[in-house]
Amino acid sequence: MLDDAWTGTDLALVLCLALTLINLASLGLAALRLGGRRSASIFPAEAPMSLVRPVCGVEAFSEEMLTRGFRLAHPNYELIFCVADRADPIVPLVRRLMAAHPDIPSSLIVGDERVSDNPKLNNCVRGWEAARHDWVVLADSNVLMPPDYLQRLQAAWRPDTGLVCSTPIGARPDGFFAEVECAFLNTLQARWQYAGEAVGLGFAQGKSMLWHKPFLDARGGIRALAAEIAEDAAATKLVRAAGAHVHLVASPFEQPLGRRRLAEVWSRQLRWARLRRVTFPAFFAPEIGTGPILPFGLALLAAPSPTLAGWLCGLAALWYAAEYALAFRAGWYRGPRLLLAFLVRDTLFPAIWAGAWMRGAILWRGNAMDIRPKPPARLRTRPTAA
Repeated sequence: MLDDAWTGTDLALVLCLALTLINLASLGLAALRLGGRRSASIFPAEAPMSLVRPVCGVEAFSEEMLTRGFRLAHPNYELIFCVADRADPIVPLVRRLMAAHPDIPSSLIVGDERVSDNPKLNNCVRGWEAARHDWVVLADSNVLMPPDYLQRLQAAWRPDTGLVCSTPIGARPDGFFAEVECAFLNTLQARWQYAGEAVGLGFAQGKSMLWHKPFLDARGGIRALAAEIAEDAAATKLVRAAGAHVHLVASPFEQPLGRRRLAEVWSRQLRWARLRRVTFPAFFAPEIGTGPILPFGLALLAAPSPTLAGWLCGLAALWYAAEYALAFRAGWYRGPRLLLAFLVRDTLFPAIWAGAWMRGAILWRGNAMDIRPKPPARLRTRPTAA
């Protein structure tokens, strides 16, 4: 019969092995899903589309990102820019780009509608209502759109689709903490999103969302997304309630990061963690096991053993090698410090996870946001402006 020390060691090893296998399975599912063959799309060929882009402030890649929207290889689409404040410094850039591309139907809507505590959703309402076509893409201003951006979204539309999305993929990091952000966005968050879709648990992501406008309008329109503080969480629940599914593009679109400070990475990840905790607490709770550092460290504390330490080092190496392999397979950022970025990410994440349970409000671009769920309501409307 095994003594107590060995029994504790065995139990710790079995639990860590199980956790490793779960994460390896998710990495494998994501690798198979990314770029893999899927059934044929039922999206109507060359259907006209409306591309709604909320904008706010000038960022490092703003001109390139917004210019890309005018150079899409689609025969019939319109661009609708939405900005809350006419004094926003992004307005002159948008007007200049519109004037430089008169061949692309485009418009700028100034002034938002306060339907929620989510400033991005408020900024999109009038753009959605102004869209002339039945197929509407809501796309953040920092999405790197390739020429076939719209076609790649269309290609994911299936008979059971209620919404097509793309999770952001971190690219062009400038500095180590931007690489840590890549480690969060790519082989962690995007990986789990693709693994979830593979088993029928597709989640929406607000960076790029392709909607069939009549489908959403029949369920309250874009204002129905005010039911949650995060419009993508509300979209997920709305689509599932309709008996439809959220599908992801075969290859997600990049988000250039530029320079990032540790404080920026921490703030952004904490904000997203709090949103996930409030909107999908049952799925958020197990996230504490998505990195090896905390569970493996606790296992060693509970059952210290050189044998266990050796096994856990081997499992951690296998875990991170598989993550790096997924980045290679998908063509994502994989610089020489990425493995170190994995370690830093997984050291930070337990504190982020714990912090997500401690407060019910977040700050986004200077806006205090109450993240508790609430029914959608029509609030006051700002004066409209063209």
